[in-house]
Amino acid sequence: MSISREDLERIAELARLEIPAERAESLGRELSAVLTFAEALRRLDLAGLEPSVFAPAGAPMREDEPDGRQLDPARATAAAPESEDGYFIVPPIVDVLEP
Repeated sequence: MSISREDLERIAELARLEIPAERAESLGRELSAVLTFAEALRRLDLAGLEPSVFAPAGAPMREDEPDGRQLDPARATAAAPESEDGYFIVPPIVDVLEP
């Protein structure tokens, strides 16, 4: 699957990425290769196969115990540019973009 320059620019806009002009062509080829691979995986016939498990069933779990290294909210936010009531204040990262 080949990605057009316009599609690459739109993806970069949505992801809030700045792609240097000299990298656009190579990045487009790399993204096209990833999409081609994903398309090949989609075409696999997986009917009748059991889902795989990444962790063995019944894996031993340790008790969740504090280790004494705790950071209170006032100390955690002491060097923050902005904070309020123990919370970090950050600028919004989602704007309304035209689809």
